[in-house]
Amino acid sequence: MVMNNDEIRTIVGIIGNVISFGLFISPSPTIWRIFKNKSVEEFSPDPYIACVMNCLLWIFYGLPINHPDSTLVITINAIGLALELIYLSSFLLYGNNSHRKKIFGFLAAELVGLGVIAGLDLGLFHTHDARSTFIGIFCIVFGIGMYTSPLTIMWKVIKTKSVEYMPFYLSLAAFLNGCCWTTYALLKWDWFILIANGIGALSGFVQLVLYAIFWRTTPRKSKTPASEVQMA
Repeated sequence: MVMNNDEIRTIVGIIGNVISFGLFISPSPTIWRIFKNKSVEEFSPDPYIACVMNCLLWIFYGLPINHPDSTLVITINAIGLALELIYLSSFLLYGNNSHRKKIFGFLAAELVGLGVIAGLDLGLFHTHDARSTFIGIFCIVFGIGMYTSPLTIMWKVIKTKSVEYMPFYLSLAAFLNGCCWTTYALLKWDWFILIANGIGALSGFVQLVLYAIFWRTTPRKSKTPASEVQMA
């Protein structure tokens, strides 16, 4: 039996959820390292802060009032949101005051921002197309922010010729995740998902290239492999 386009898209979406879960769970060795050493070392909370807002927006985007039939988008981003908050807790526990101020400040700003966006969305737009377009624009902006948040780490890799603080598995998961959701968007045209995840696939690819170039020159300072270190 030949599957129709919607059935193929559903299967791709399920695969995308699995890969996205891999993306969200990939920093866990880093967080374990932080808890184990009781130090955040040179890791940055920035990727997790960016990911929180990204997940919040995609959850809101996928609600029936905005974009019906988007259950797969909601489920994976709800899981991602929970994980990102757990990751940020490690920086609150073992980071310095600047880390705590940054995290609380940005999280508060993100909640206020989401409230404003939700208010405008529900108050000014009254069709699914209009609402999904309005929210989708913000999803693209913050999705790009999440996927490009490793830029500082990528620059550090180039300067130090070391991938110690750029994890391989996170970069691989970001690349595969971007590719899968780009395919999902193409099967039933959704340019909001397409743009955000197309950039994500490109960002992940660049990280993998850098890893291939510099992993041999990474100092072996400990038993913790570079792949167990953190991101996006």
